[in-house]
Amino acid sequence: MQLKFHILDVFTDKPFGGNPLAVVHGGDALPSSDMQRIAREFNLSETVFVLATDKPAHSARLRIFTPLRELPFAGHPTVGAAALIAQLKTPDPATEHDHLVILEEDIGTVRVGVRQRPGLAAFAEFDAPKLPAQAGVLPPVDKIAAALGLIPSEIGFENHKPTCFAVGTAFAFVPIASLDAIARADINSLHWAEAFDDQGLAGVYIYTRQCQHTTSSFHVRMFAPALGIREDSATGSAAVCFAGVVQHFDGLTDGHHRRIIEQGYEMGRPSAITLTLAVDAGRLTNIRIGGHVVRVAEGVMEV
Repeated sequence: MQLKFHILDVFTDKPFGGNPLAVVHGGDALPSSDMQRIAREFNLSETVFVLATDKPAHSARLRIFTPLRELPFAGHPTVGAAALIAQLKTPDPATEHDHLVILEEDIGTVRVGVRQRPGLAAFAEFDAPKLPAQAGVLPPVDKIAAALGLIPSEIGFENHKPTCFAVGTAFAFVPIASLDAIARADINSLHWAEAFDDQGLAGVYIYTRQCQHTTSSFHVRMFAPALGIREDSATGSAAVCFAGVVQHFDGLTDGHHRRIIEQGYEMGRPSAITLTLAVDAGRLTNIRIGGHVVRVAEGVMEV
């Protein structure tokens, strides 16, 4: 069997930045085990399979795999797959188009708006399929610091403290005091399991308000060794959960709030994720995650 695939860079408007994504087409007959083997072969943080849907109003069904397991939902496969589906329908780069792409994922239906403009990278933005909820309790700060190779005084800033939030997948969110400290953070294998492995977490998302760019609101990194991802260069699903963190600690006023999250700088793959939060009566009512997508390669594989 021959399967066509594309390689995209997601959450960037330039090739070789952002988070690389493999998009595989025509694999509807593949068993899950073969999909997992293909994801291990690409060895990117995620590989997404674009499958047929029996619902006329929907664009495609997605199955998303890390090198180690399948996920019910992930951000950069959602953004990347939607942008590619829209581009393949209207491949003329000299034309302007707006699309609504409706995707079926294990977490539910995800609606994605895609904007194509001549001479610019496509921009895709999706509504979070669910709102984030607090999930789990983290160990004391000294154990978290040891797991990240930091000292306890470098954990936390203002009123922000380590916490867990989930949207289908749970992440630990650890505030870091400075850009210098977040650059030094790393997985300390001697202490990582004790701090995080018993929490049922997909990954550990560390963040600071100190940023590389004045247009950014947060500088972040994400470690996910349990998924076979030592570090991720842009994590859309964690950004959805992070909206819960922002509202929990910052107490945003009613209305719409836009935040730019920068990620991937320590990996040499700068990424920019647009996070838009809608707040009503002090509660989150909607979350949107957006970013640019660049096509970098395509080919055919034998399965």
